[in-house]
Amino acid sequence: MSKNFVEELKWRGMLAQIMPGTEELLSKGEMVTAYLGTDPTADSLHIGHLCGIMMLRHFQRCGHKPIILVGGATGMIGDPSGKSQERNLLDADTLYHNQECIKKQVGKFLDFDGKEPNHAEMVNNYDWMKDFSFLDFVREVGKHITVNYMMAKDSVQKRLNGEARDGLSFTEFTYQLLQGYDFLYLYQHKNCKLQMGGNDQWGNITTGTELIRRTLGIENEAYALTCPLITKSDGKKFGKTESGNIWLDRNRTTPYKFYQFWLNVSDDDAAKYIKIFTSLEKEEIDSLIAQHAEAPHLRILQKRLAQEVTTMVHSEEDYKAAVEASNILFGNSTHDALVKLDEETLLEIFDGVPTFEVSRDVIASGVKAVDLTTSDAAVFASKGEMRKLVQGGGVSLNKEKLTAFDQVITTKDLLADRYLLFQRGKKNYYLLIAK
Repeated sequence: MSKNFVEELKWRGMLAQIMPGTEELLSKGEMVTAYLGTDPTADSLHIGHLCGIMMLRHFQRCGHKPIILVGGATGMIGDPSGKSQERNLLDADTLYHNQECIKKQVGKFLDFDGKEPNHAEMVNNYDWMKDFSFLDFVREVGKHITVNYMMAKDSVQKRLNGEARDGLSFTEFTYQLLQGYDFLYLYQHKNCKLQMGGNDQWGNITTGTELIRRTLGIENEAYALTCPLITKSDGKKFGKTESGNIWLDRNRTTPYKFYQFWLNVSDDDAAKYIKIFTSLEKEEIDSLIAQHAEAPHLRILQKRLAQEVTTMVHSEEDYKAAVEASNILFGNSTHDALVKLDEETLLEIFDGVPTFEVSRDVIASGVKAVDLTTSDAAVFASKGEMRKLVQGGGVSLNKEKLTAFDQVITTKDLLADRYLLFQRGKKNYYLLIAK
């Protein structure tokens, strides 16, 4: 084994709880198989899932075998951990579609196709649960775990003690037994000795280790390890923005917006996240943190973090395009860069700038810039002001200096066939939308 997995997690700040004996198991020099479960209720993961996926990535890089379990069966029920309401139940077709999408995303972090014995695998618990009758389940699984044991779990206690108005349904109460059975099944069929997950899963994971012990006898050893739930330095939930989750799917969150999320994290968070969400080595990270401390205004950590994660989740091309798009607003970018943008990214970049709707017919028939920006859209207070600014070289249209105040604007000037971007001075942008 090239690296010690537990030590790797420790310095990265990715270890919350670990069951006694886990380190010994991993340090024997033999390949260990571990699994981590993910919920298939959407056709994309979001960045809240990334810490767990990165754990599997480091695990595989340390020579061990990762299994990602898609909870097709448990996704049909819902898990009480950290939730105040039950989940919506999904049908089989939707679950299968979601599973395939998730595998494609995780494939960027793990090697599923390698010839090595530690190649990653994806399994779906629906495959072994779908033919399990209720009577068989309560006889084979339910008898091994007492209600007292299940009741003592934090996730159950929180729901029972009035934090949620509706209490806890029997369906959700059985969730820890189902998750426990997954571990037993993988232990028996895949020689899987370790389950990993977020720290809110500790109760469910330890139910699995207990079930293995009680079902197969005391000599059978199964272990547990969790990563902390990632928070921001201001205590707020990580990965949520005003507009919702930051997804790994470009159709839900564009690469530009994804890149911007990482670029805009605080200094404290950047120092924490670069350890968790990249595969950079300790020496390089320490060096980046030191450089950042000397010149925080250069945002060295944020830039490198955004580069690594965007490239890993999307691609090098997407990262470069995101940097170029960012320069349109904040740097000295060109007309050519602006023209290359797709409509969605254009609107994201200029979200929040003043916008005006103008008649497409007016533009189609040709309109002087001075009339368009005073009469049709109040970009300038008066024609005199506009004329003076143009003469001083202070007005741009679509990132090109306007040389004449009465330049005629036509539909040929429209970006994405709908937009005109005016700029006064360096920082004041105005977006005109032709309708």
